[in-house]
Order: sequence, then structure tokens, then C-alpha cells
Amino acid sequence: MQKIIDQPTKAPPGADGLEGKALRASAWAGEPFLHEGEDAAVVLAPGTARRRSLDEATAEIEAGRTQPTPEWRVRFALMLGLERVLSEKPPHLASGTELRRHQIDALAGMLTELIAANQREHENGNGQNGPAEPAIDDEDDDDDELVGELEELEDAVPDPGAVRRYRFRHPTASGKTIAAAGFVEAARSIGVLILTHRRLLVSQFRRELTEEGYGPRLTPEILDARPLPASNPITIQTYAWFARHVGDLRRDAYQLVICDEAHTALGEKTSAAIRSFPEPLYVGMTATEQLIAKQVADVFPASVDDLPLQDAARRGLIASLRCLRVPPVAAINSVPIVGGDFDQQELAKVLDHQALNQAASSLYRDRFGDSPGIVYAAGVDHAYNLAQEFRAAGLKAVAVSGRTPPVQLAETLAAYERGEINVLINAMLLAEGWNSPRATVVMHLAPTASRRVYQQRIGRIMRIHPRKEAGIVVDFVNKGATHSERVVTLHSLLDADFYREGARVIPTPRRRMQRRARRKLTPAPWLVPVTPDVKRRLGVIAREWQRIDPRYLDEDEQRYWATFAGRNLRFEEREAFVQKFTDGRGSKAALEQFLFTCAAENPNRRLRMMALADRVSMRVDRASFDDLVTLVTQAPTWEKDRQPGVRTLLQAIGAGKPDAPEQILARWTWRLARATRKALDRKASGDYPEAKRLLGALANSRGHRHEENAAKLVVAVRDLPLPVAAALLASADGYTPRATKLLEAAREEIGTVDEIAAALAEDLPEPKPPRRSRRRRRRKKRGSGEAAAPTSDEAAAPTSDDAAAPTGGEATEAQAAEPEPDDNTAGTTDHNTPVTTEQANSTE
Repeated sequence: MQKIIDQPTKAPPGADGLEGKALRASAWAGEPFLHEGEDAAVVLAPGTARRRSLDEATAEIEAGRTQPTPEWRVRFALMLGLERVLSEKPPHLASGTELRRHQIDALAGMLTELIAANQREHENGNGQNGPAEPAIDDEDDDDDELVGELEELEDAVPDPGAVRRYRFRHPTASGKTIAAAGFVEAARSIGVLILTHRRLLVSQFRRELTEEGYGPRLTPEILDARPLPASNPITIQTYAWFARHVGDLRRDAYQLVICDEAHTALGEKTSAAIRSFPEPLYVGMTATEQLIAKQVADVFPASVDDLPLQDAARRGLIASLRCLRVPPVAAINSVPIVGGDFDQQELAKVLDHQALNQAASSLYRDRFGDSPGIVYAAGVDHAYNLAQEFRAAGLKAVAVSGRTPPVQLAETLAAYERGEINVLINAMLLAEGWNSPRATVVMHLAPTASRRVYQQRIGRIMRIHPRKEAGIVVDFVNKGATHSERVVTLHSLLDADFYREGARVIPTPRRRMQRRARRKLTPAPWLVPVTPDVKRRLGVIAREWQRIDPRYLDEDEQRYWATFAGRNLRFEEREAFVQKFTDGRGSKAALEQFLFTCAAENPNRRLRMMALADRVSMRVDRASFDDLVTLVTQAPTWEKDRQPGVRTLLQAIGAGKPDAPEQILARWTWRLARATRKALDRKASGDYPEAKRLLGALANSRGHRHEENAAKLVVAVRDLPLPVAAALLASADGYTPRATKLLEAAREEIGTVDEIAAALAEDLPEPKPPRRSRRRRRRKKRGSGEAAAPTSDEAAAPTSDDAAAPTGGEATEAQAAEPEPDDNTAGTTDHNTPVTTEQANSTE
């Protein structure tokens, strides 16, 4: 929008004369120059647009004109009318219908542009002095480019009316017709020509404008041969009629042209007709800015308002939309795109089959029942074939097309509004302009590659209805289809990040209205990213990892998802999450990544142990097992659980799970054994009394004495059982090369690596079962009047039963009052089962 100059704050002399001029000009022009509560000296100060309109009106009155000239009306009448409408509180139409905020924004934006245009002083056209002459370079290499630029300037077609053509974009079903009626109300003193692209919409405009109180102004088209019936006629016609008869129109009959569905006015004939009629102001209304490769801005350069679809939904101007994706049965990869959309004949050859039509009718019947909806087919024949199958499935369905007579079409649409018909099947007849608030479901049986066509289709179900909870869009694409595919979907139109079946894609309004209808689709518990942007996809995975369905992710994304899940999974969520892998939705690589990350980074100790055990229960490659060994033996998170972790890995080596050479397995085995040396030392000392003496002598000796002690230990090991021998060798360290060699040879001689690992695992004690902590409940102090003090006999030593354990009631209360341990807190012990009295005493 253009910038408006600041209004002066000081009133010049002669204000009383300005008021008199304003009143006389108001009676002459049909629009007020002053409104209630305004200061004439301020609003009519020199340099303002309203003062300029008053000065030129006074000049025409003094020149003897009884009514404004067409030029004055074009420049100032709509501006003054918009100021009048917007000054009313609240702004309303002739019937009393109040304008909504977004409709007021469109009128206000237009008023701003008109004021700014009238405040420009002594400027040529758009404020430019014409195109600058290109600079001529002396080099010969630039001669060809210079000639081309000059030819383009010579071929440029002048468009003097472009400065008077404006546009605003509001979503379908947001009330563009009422906004057009607001412009009609502001243009009460000038002629208005309304253009639309279909004859059906002409009747619709006539009916709605008559309901809003503008019926007396409706007149047939005014041609040069006919006299001007009134100074403020309203004529409604189609673009096709306008393109044929633009040369026959009276140039002084219409000062405002309202172009409904302005994107349909971008064709060569229609746009040429608009450019050949440059005198009036143009206001283009559209929900889509593009028609194939052309933009609405090419014909209507200035934008006065833009309301995005998401903002309209948040304001509650349109119905929310839910989406259901159905995997397609027929492939349309071979169907070419002609003129911005799929070739309809080729598309019909692929889709128009009885089996597919029956499947579509069954889908609609099973999922939506008698819900009113619209089905878009690939051509007229496909529409009639679908209608036959829908009726055979028990649905009240009718197909309409350009072949349908106008009277029959009107009766069919009326029957649909009455509820006698629930499904309307068409190719493109009802894609634009037709409105039915009860329409709830739109099924794209014929997919489209045009964003404009898709947006117009879904606009049919976006009108608010008391019994409509939300509109439902059925797209025939794969669940995880991204926006980069040829078929346009609701998510690609809105550039949504993820697809969740049955969930709202367009946000709900801030103030949720009371709806009596139940939702037709229940949101699924899973979702999948559909944006092609890698960063946004990873953001969805990181943010919604709990609800991600991994079957629609590629291998790298599954590993990324598994990493987040392993870090953040809670203990009580494990069963539901593991179901994603047991159902085959997650890959094996993702499962391995999840288990390793959970064992390494999850804050819950029990989950870490379970993940480690599950990871080594399957075949493990050399690098992964080496990482597990390093993790358990060195990671701070495993400091309290190092002994059970080592036992789990030793059992895996004993079962032959790691895929590694014998030498590497032996190295891992004794490395794990050294990490639990204290436990193995106690085991060896308990089963073999001489173990402590041999180990002490080995540790406290040096030189040849140390080597002799090592030889004695090796001799003793040969006669011991394998578990004791393995524990004894795991606790022994050699300080000289010969002593180390003796110990390593003994470790190889006592048994195979699998046997040694299994024996070492048996030496380590089993993990204690989780138990519930028993905290003593603090008793409340009794008051003096509640209970009597115990006697000396009662205060004596307790009985044997009392000494053994507290009463059942006290134990129950203590357990009930005890808070549950946090399974997701690192460094805390989880207890699930209570221990017996004997276990408690032994623990103490």
C-alpha cells in the first residue's frame, strides 16, 4: 500500500466556509465530505485527498455541471464512499449486515490506496517519468544486447489503466461476496459492473445482492445505443460476455468493475478486454493468485489485502479441515501434465474402471456413510460411472456436468441443499463459485497437479455450518508422500510438516464454537513427516518421536528417530514403543541403534539394563560389541551397574553372540573380568582359601621373586575348577614380561574363550531383584484429648509378634503413603516388588 501524508494539526482560517462548501458538494455528489465529529479545518486541510476532491467538485459546480463527471467519480466517489462506510460503527450494508474484520480490512486497504493516489502531486502515471534510456556501451560485444532491449521497449504495450486496478485475496468460503457488497455499498453514487466466470454465479450474485438491499439498482448491461437509466446502476455479467461486448459498453456508465474469481480473468481475451476498458476502477477478488504460469498481479498490480488460509481458520472464518490419505491402487506416473494439470483423457483411461469405482463407493460408504460430500472425477463419463456405483452401494448420489440442463442442474443443487442428495459427483463443474455450507467431504478421485484447482475444490467444504465439525479431504496418495510429488495434496498446499491421519491440518479457531456434530474422523496415534525439507523433517522427528510411525521413514531417518527414542523413552512407555519394532515397522538397524542409545544415554537404570540384554541377545558385529564393552567398563552412567552389565556381556560371549575372532573375544573377556576384579577376588577367596595368600604374594613381590610367585599361582590354577581358576587369573597381574607371559598362557590353557566367559559370568552374583523401598511412616502426634497415655505395662517391651514385623494395617498404610519411585530419574534404584521380613532383616 502507498503511504498517506500526515494530516495538519492546525486549522487554517475560513473553516466555516469549508463546511458550507462541503455541504453543498455533498448534495451534488451524493457522498458526504464531512462526518460526525470531524473538524473541517483538519480533514479538509490543503494537500489532503478529501480537500482535493472538494476543490474539484466546487470547480465543476461553478462550471454549471448538475452532476459529477465520470472522471471525478472515478477519482473521488469510491474514496468518499469508503470513508462513509468505514466511519459507521460498525460498518454495515444496506440490509444491516455487519461487515467482519477481514472484509473491513479489504475496504480499508482500498481506501488507503485511493487516498495515496489522489495525494500525489504533478506526477506522470505511476509517479515515473517513463523508462530511462539504456546506456550505450562503446564495446561491440554489447551491441546485440542493446538492440534486444530497444526492441522490447518498442514492443511493450501501454497499459494506462493499470494504476486503477487493485486486488485482494481472501480464502474460499470466507465471505468474498459480502466484501463485494461492501464495495457496492461504498459505490452508491456510481455505476458498478460485476464480472464472474459462470452463468450460475451471475444468478447467485443477483440473489445475494437483492437480499442485501441492492435489488433496485440491478439493471441490464448498458450499451452505447441505450440511454443511461440511472447514475448508479449495477450490472452482473460473465467474463465471456464482457470479452465480446467490451467495445459496445457505454464508457460513462460504469466507474467501478468488480472481478470475481480474478484468477479466471488472466486469459488473453479477457485480460485484453480489461486493458481496453481503462477508465473505471477495478477490484479483483480471488482465493488463488495463480493460473498456470500467469499471476493475478499481471492484470491487477496493486494488492490491498491478503488473508492467508491459516489466519482465516484461526479467526473462525472458515471450517477446519481434516485429512485422510488413501494409498492409490492405480499408478498415474504415465499420465502427462498438459497446461498445468493432468491430461483428463489419459487420466480417465487409468482411473475409470469398474473395480476402482466400486472400491471408491465402498470407501465412501464405510468411512462417511450419509455425510454430504463432493466427488471430483476424471471427466464427465467417469462422473456418471461413479454415480452409478455409488447408488449401487446404497448412497444417494447424482452426477452433474456441462451436459446437465440448467433447470435440472438448479433442481439437483436445491435437492442437495434439502438433504435429498448426499453426494454430488462432477468433473470441474462445481470446482469454483458454487457454495453449499452442508458439504462436508471432498474426495479427489481425480488427482490434480494444479494448486489453483485443488484450492478451489477444497473451498467447497470450507463454509461453516452448525452441524459440521470440520471438513474432510480425501487424498489418494501414499501416507508418507512429500510435497515434491506431482499430485497436489492438502499438506503440500498448506506446506504442512507432517501428516497425521484424521487430525486437523488447518488450525482450529481461537474461540471454539459450540458444535452439535461429532467428528467424522478420529486422529490416529501416529504421524509421519511429509515435508521435503530435510531440516524440517528432522525437526518433526525430534519433536514428535513418540508418535512417529517409522515404516514411512528412510533408513537414515529411522536411525535418527531411534536415537531420540533411546534417550528419552520412559520405563512405563516401553511396551507400547517396542510394539513398533515387533510389528515390523522399524528396521533392524533402527532397533540396534535404539538399544545401544538406550543402554548408553537413557536416564533409567532398569531400561539401560534391559536394552543391553536385548542388544546382546542378537548377533552383534565386532565394532558394536567393542563399543558396548567400552560403555560398560568405562561410562560413568554404568558405575553403579557395572557388575551386572559385565555379567550380561560375558554371558553373550559365552553364548557366541559377538561376531569377532577368537583373539578379540579373549581380549574382551579378560578386559571385562578386570573391570569386576573385586567381585572375582571375593569369589576366588571364598572358594579357594589359598587364593588370598597367592594373590597377596604376587602383588607384594618384585623381580625374580614375583616371577616365582606367578609360577606358583599358575601351578595352583591347573588343579582348580574352571570358575575358581578364571576368577583367580582375573585378579592376578604380572609386573614383569615373564610373569605376564605365564599368566596369559595359563588363561589360554584353562579352557576355551566361551567356557571362560561363561565361568566368569557364573562367578559374578546375579542382579538383585527390584524391590520397593520400605520407609517408616512418621506418625502424627496425638492430642491430649484424643487418646489416653499408655500405662507402664503397655509401655513395656513388645511381644514377639510385634518385634518380628509391624501390623498389617501399619504396613499397608506405609506402602500406600509411599510415593512411587521415578523410573526416568538417573541414579535412583527402581523397586517394583516388596521384600519379605527376612530379606529386610538380612539386608539390615
